[in-house]
Amino acid sequence: MAFDIKAKIDEVVNKVKSDKDFATKFQKEPVKAVEDVLGVDLPDDQINGIIDGVKAKVNFDGIADKLGGLFGKK
Repeated sequence: MAFDIKAKIDEVVNKVKSDKDFATKFQKEPVKAVEDVLGVDLPDDQINGIIDGVKAKVNFDGIADKLGGLFGKK
């Protein structure tokens, strides 16, 4: 199955940035969160690549401040 990983990363990043409940879910259960957004069950190496890409693009420190320290920042 061929797909554009960069596009999938961008899709998840946009969801993380726009939906604080999803951001929480992504932080707690990234694999499940990514699969929910993409609507498919991918092999672990592809999921982990997407998760790493999302984490690299999202400023979790900034989101954590907005969510009251949920990600270990206060």
